[in-house]
Amino acid sequence: MEEELHPIDDEYLDIEAEDEDEESTQLYEHYRIVADSKQGAMRVDKFIIVHLAHTSRNRIQKAADAGFILCNDKPVKRSYKVKPFDVIKIMLDRPHYVNSIIPEDIPIEIVYEDDDVIVVNKQPGLVVHPGHGNWRGTLLNALAWHLKDQPEFDLNSPEIGLVHRIDKDTSGLLVVAKTAYAKTHLGLQFFNKTTKREYNALVWGNIDEAEGRIEGNIARNPKDRLQMAVFPPDSEIGKHAVTHYYPIERFGYVTLVKCILETGRTHQIRAHMKHIGHILFNDERYGGDQILKGTTFSKYKQFVENCFKICPRQALHAKTLGFVHPRTGKEMMFSSELPSDMQSLIEKWRGYIQSREE
Repeated sequence: MEEELHPIDDEYLDIEAEDEDEESTQLYEHYRIVADSKQGAMRVDKFIIVHLAHTSRNRIQKAADAGFILCNDKPVKRSYKVKPFDVIKIMLDRPHYVNSIIPEDIPIEIVYEDDDVIVVNKQPGLVVHPGHGNWRGTLLNALAWHLKDQPEFDLNSPEIGLVHRIDKDTSGLLVVAKTAYAKTHLGLQFFNKTTKREYNALVWGNIDEAEGRIEGNIARNPKDRLQMAVFPPDSEIGKHAVTHYYPIERFGYVTLVKCILETGRTHQIRAHMKHIGHILFNDERYGGDQILKGTTFSKYKQFVENCFKICPRQALHAKTLGFVHPRTGKEMMFSSELPSDMQSLIEKWRGYIQSREE
């Protein structure tokens, strides 16, 4: 008999979310309900559940807490009592049409697939999930195309799909659930921190120590909403996050490191490495697209500019992913080679250091 599992709300999945563009202040109407003349006093969360099928009270309450439920065009709390002729609207920060994931013929590298899971080696530049400014052309659109002849796997269903995410300009491995059971089972593994995730990153600066551990809560940077910032572990700000790092190869002004995640917060590696003074190479959002270490010689500056052109993104790759298969119970481990842009970047730095030593 299969273990009985219950769905985990997305809020609790231990995910590293992809990049988001500037947050939109515009709201879009998704549902509109008009109370009839005989409507008795009823809490608005219960009222909506009565009128909308397949909607949980927990989701409605979260929408109310976020200010997304309006009564007569004014936000109301979940405890608001609906009266006759009230116009109740559910407004969300994305257009209604984006709930539909349209199949698109976008090339993707699938490294493993069975009836329960798909493991993808994502190329840099591909957004994982539709969002602000990226309603089409995402990994989910590509997967919808891949599964278009298998109607039993509908990525529009919230019960299947992404279990974790990686940033748009980060390359590497992620797993997608094809069944509700698989999504819940894998979600529990991420939540309980039993998955294995290893990243390779090129960071600014020479890391002398053999290994290190970064612990610090991660939350939106109050001075720059497009960045995440690190706060003390014992603070009430942000979510707990831990990253372990191990230098692989040193090039004097930059270091190739292996990062192992205990948690998977938004921009975790990018924010944590900046916190200890080692910003990811060419990470524009965090200032890594500037020359942060090295000489003032024009020849060196030109060399770094050429490196930026070779790898026009943050130098970060999700190299290894391990999890227990939700149905078989077998330990699954996948590893991917560094993409060509990062390989060329590392080779260029290796050649630069060798030429200086000769």
